[in-house]
Amino acid sequence: MYCKCGDMVSARHLFDVMPKRDVVSWNSIVSGYFQIGLCYDSIDVFIMMRHCDVVLDKFSYASALSVCARMRELNVGKLVHGLIVVCGLSKLAFLTNSLMDMYSKCGDLDGARRVFDSSDELDDVSWNSLISALVRVGLIEETQRVFARMHQAGMKMNSFALGSVLKACSSFGGSKELGRVIHGCVVRVGLDSDVFVGSAMLDLYAKKGLLDEAVKVFKLMPDPNVVVFNAMIAGFSRMDTEIDNIVTCEALHLFCEMLRRGMPPSKFTFSSILRACNLTESFELGKQIHGLIFKYHLQYEEFIGSALIDLYSKAHSIEDGFRYFLSSPKQDIVTWTSMISACVENEQFERALSMFNELLNLGRKPDQFTISSVMSACANLAVARSGEQIQSYATKSGFSAFTICANAQIFMYAGSGDIDAADQTFKEMQTCDVVSWSAMISSHAKHGCATDALLLFQEMEHRKVFPNHITFLGVLTACSHGGLVDEGFRYFESMQKEYGIHPNVKHCACMVDLLGRAGRLTDAENFISESGFSDDPVLWRALLSSCRIHKDTETGARVAERVIELDPSASASYVLLYNMYLDAGNESLALRTRDLMKEHGVKKEPGLSWIEIGGSVHSFVVGDKSHPKSDAIYSKLNEILSRIERVDDHKADTLEFEDIQLEHKESMFNCHSEKLAVALGVLLLPKSAPIRVMKNLRICADCHTTMKLFSRNERREIVVRDAIRFHRFRNGSCSCKDYW
Repeated sequence: MYCKCGDMVSARHLFDVMPKRDVVSWNSIVSGYFQIGLCYDSIDVFIMMRHCDVVLDKFSYASALSVCARMRELNVGKLVHGLIVVCGLSKLAFLTNSLMDMYSKCGDLDGARRVFDSSDELDDVSWNSLISALVRVGLIEETQRVFARMHQAGMKMNSFALGSVLKACSSFGGSKELGRVIHGCVVRVGLDSDVFVGSAMLDLYAKKGLLDEAVKVFKLMPDPNVVVFNAMIAGFSRMDTEIDNIVTCEALHLFCEMLRRGMPPSKFTFSSILRACNLTESFELGKQIHGLIFKYHLQYEEFIGSALIDLYSKAHSIEDGFRYFLSSPKQDIVTWTSMISACVENEQFERALSMFNELLNLGRKPDQFTISSVMSACANLAVARSGEQIQSYATKSGFSAFTICANAQIFMYAGSGDIDAADQTFKEMQTCDVVSWSAMISSHAKHGCATDALLLFQEMEHRKVFPNHITFLGVLTACSHGGLVDEGFRYFESMQKEYGIHPNVKHCACMVDLLGRAGRLTDAENFISESGFSDDPVLWRALLSSCRIHKDTETGARVAERVIELDPSASASYVLLYNMYLDAGNESLALRTRDLMKEHGVKKEPGLSWIEIGGSVHSFVVGDKSHPKSDAIYSKLNEILSRIERVDDHKADTLEFEDIQLEHKESMFNCHSEKLAVALGVLLLPKSAPIRVMKNLRICADCHTTMKLFSRNERREIVVRDAIRFHRFRNGSCSCKDYW
């Protein structure tokens, strides 16, 4: 009783005081520890059982093999196999099946095949175990041959056999063709209306994206139960692209039909339907479903917690997600990871790092998904030191081998300004997926290395890695930042014609920026009109930025009117227009723009720069004197500036200073936040260390020129990340080649 209830403390106490313990008692303890995940304790009891001269039976060995399979302990499993042979039980079909399961789950398919071929007793479970093992490693043709042999051997094709094979195909990457072959067998033996087989068939087709076939199977089911409905709802909820939102809505309709039939939803139903709400942004409906979850008393079930946190995160109601998290008695690692990811998604990066520290302080062990989320927080904060500490933890814990962690590490280093470390991480990866390639392409693009980004894309194509919309966003960004107009249009067409990827608003914004930076303002405006996104302010704002670069105030005024009409609350549009007029010497129109901004109640985001030194983050605003080393910072800044030969036409952008009177601006040029951060870096960092500064707004022309002079005179490498890209200053030049 205690073992079945998971109370192993009481079970072990009762076991220890028993005057006589038979093999059944020992097996119960071994199995009990295994059921609650204490595999090492289970193995220890198995060893004790042998030393106590207990005659082990087939259930003893089967339990030990199950433990080895879960722990992936192939060597221990082989020892148990040897004991089975010695005691003369190796021919039993029951143990043959356990041995095959152990070998296949430990990755030794040859061992599983040897056990199968040498056994005199084979049942349908034996055949199913072999087929599942073959599917798991992707040997589809061999699977088909074994499946045919099973039929020729006279084994009955029952619902369990066919359902198990279908489940293996859907879970471990079986091909569509194999699924259709098995479907034919299902129909032939008359099991196409069986609930178990039908649900497995639905799951297979849905996971392969063959929803039409899944719907046909569903409609043929005479009396679908909750399992069948769950499989169908989960299938519809897997479609996660914009064009599949209509398909995803079908999941919501099926859920309503399920309720109409009086079927009580399970935790799997709610998990899938919450995902559908997330994909279709049906957040109000999701909140109503949360109420239903309480009605069915499933609010604390596994899968439900993370799905609810995801719902509130995507609805930007993170505090509601936190309230649920804090009230949940089952705060497992999946729920913790969901909460940390929610913080990252809602740009509460410090909170994400704080939660990770709390997780470790509680003695909980994170998984690879937790590590990935926390590294994303470090990447957004550009705190390389914290990211390196987390990377060290991941390496020590064995998570660094996971592709998802390596990808996050690339983002972390690239986002912190260390493109060389990101590149090294990429080269050391054992398996690079499309995310890995896209991350490196985007990183090189943002760091001004357009040629490197495009060479990476060509290598990606050569290796037959299929690019996605994020890959092409990185490629188009590289073309835009590198001034490669012809190449940009070639890749834009290739994306659609060769890869069937429909451009979204971000791709089109890159093309507008590409044309605008090259001075083709009329072409850029025509592109917006023909793009299908002419009502999106992002495209017009990109064009407005180009108008400022090329000092085209006439076009800029018209574009600004359009973008302010579309998005009157965005401060960036007013600031661009204000600076464009000021650059052109039209102070009256500049002041009128500022007044218009005040009339609309729009406040500009204050400029902020920060630098990480020794694990501490130091932040600065314009003219900041709050830092403890303020006097030393200004003294060092003035010392550096005094050694720089100032250029007569070295004028400053006024991005941070619209609230400062014009007559006072000249005295503030040298107090820009990024200059203060760099001065602190010169003070505290060794001369060999690069100075990496992050800024929430675009770097101004004055600071850009000053940083080039800084790098030349101080012989230091300076990296500045602004709102758009990275600027890497070395020996008096910038990686952007002044094309920004």
